[in-house]
Amino acid sequence: MRSKPTCPGGRHLCDIGPLRLENGDALPQAHLAYETWGTLNAERSNAVLVLHALTGDSHVTSSSHDPTPGWWEGIVGEGSPIDTREHFVVAANILGGCHGSTGPSSPAPDGTPWGSRFPLISTRDQVHAEARLADALGIDRWSLVIGASMGGHRALEWAITYPQRVERLIVVASGAQTTADQAAWIHSQLGAIRLDPLWKGGDYYGGPPPAQGLGLARQIAHTTYRSAPELQERFGRFPQHEEDVLEGGRLAIQSYLDHHGVKLANRFDAGSYVALCHAMLTHDVGRDRGGIAHALRSVTARTLVIAVDSDRLFHPNELWNIADNVRGAFYREVHSDHGHDGFLIERDQVARLIREFIDRYRGGHEEYEPGSASNRWVQSIQ
Repeated sequence: MRSKPTCPGGRHLCDIGPLRLENGDALPQAHLAYETWGTLNAERSNAVLVLHALTGDSHVTSSSHDPTPGWWEGIVGEGSPIDTREHFVVAANILGGCHGSTGPSSPAPDGTPWGSRFPLISTRDQVHAEARLADALGIDRWSLVIGASMGGHRALEWAITYPQRVERLIVVASGAQTTADQAAWIHSQLGAIRLDPLWKGGDYYGGPPPAQGLGLARQIAHTTYRSAPELQERFGRFPQHEEDVLEGGRLAIQSYLDHHGVKLANRFDAGSYVALCHAMLTHDVGRDRGGIAHALRSVTARTLVIAVDSDRLFHPNELWNIADNVRGAFYREVHSDHGHDGFLIERDQVARLIREFIDRYRGGHEEYEPGSASNRWVQSIQ
């Protein structure tokens, strides 16, 4: 039974039924929380799927129904490049998350939280869950699928797993495969959470959460989200207020990381963080598909990839590799001193690129240009 595709903003819950997972396990029942903006047209041809990053959620932008600012204001909304007056925008909380979708904190069949019993899920499992949501909404084909960071993982998987369902694709600050360097950072974050005595193997629900472990994991991650030159310029060797490092005090950079660790621990679930980090470890579009290049060549969607020139987590070379292997893809770079978080901070630049791409393929009639990515639309924005 299809959900109403014109439901006004606010968070909704979709029952996607039992879900068989890539590793052979199963979720006997699963739900995805989602939000929508705009109205699906009669032809059902104006739907856009927006996919969030690791600790994001379904609240992409504000609306009259929920004025709370979203995480991609200026990119999605009335008058924005992804204009909700023109498009029917859908954003779902990721499978394994903690903002309404089924995850470790959700009730298992026995009524208690899944905890350590929550099965390992992959990027492909998450995309299959999102496809069930699309089915429920009556959306057979997305006009655009766009994702940044971990959301870019899923956007690529959508275009490869369901090529007939993706007309246009935008991948921002992401990659086709989790690299050894990224896996190393993930491993350290997982270790930080598991070493917290309150973790209890993942079965801490009903008691105090492993906030210190999650906070430390966030501190580790946050160093990869910003660039070394930016951190040096902002913080240098400055002490935090009157604290003296010779007396055990903190530098300003230490206080900055402490702040971000506490901030995340107050709004996110450690069990979901672990589950989603494991999903990132599974990400490889070339697995069982003849390798990355072969998988990317199967993409039929008109494609734009956007790199951040100072990104040290998802290096621009990873985005270039995607563009070089997807037929007709465009590669662009955003200039930023902020590193990976540039995709959130440099919204004017990102908005301009997305608007140009959408306008270029408005109506779906323009043909691809032949050749490799190296001779097409490659300059960075300064």
